[in-house]
Amino acid sequence: MSIFKKIFRIGQNPDSYAYKLDRAKELHGQAIKYVTEHIDGNEDIIGRGGSLAIHEDTFIVDSSGDRLFVCNIRELEVSWLMSGNGAIIKGPNLLEDGKIRTITVHFVYYRK
Repeated sequence: MSIFKKIFRIGQNPDSYAYKLDRAKELHGQAIKYVTEHIDGNEDIIGRGGSLAIHEDTFIVDSSGDRLFVCNIRELEVSWLMSGNGAIIKGPNLLEDGKIRTITVHFVYYRK
C-alpha cells in the first residue's frame, strides 16, 4: 500500500472488519486522561484515567477503576478528534445489554 493511501485511507471500506480492527489496534494501549459522554445536553465526565484495550474480539474502555464500555470490534465505530488527542467511540455496549453508547475518550498527552 502506498504512503498516500495509508495516510488518507483511500480505498478502504469503513464497514469492513479489517478497517474496524485497524482502528481498534491504533487505540489499543492508549492511556486515558478522561472519558466524557453527552447526556441530556451536557458533556459529563464519566471516568478519569485508565486505558483502551483489545481482548479477543472485543474492544474495552477501562476508566476510574471500572469497565465503562465493551463492544464487539465488528460493531465498533471510531472517529478521531480533529486535535488528535482523543477519539469518539460508538457501538453497542455489551455491559448494558447492547445499548448503543457514544463516548469521547481524551488521551494523556505524551511527547514523543
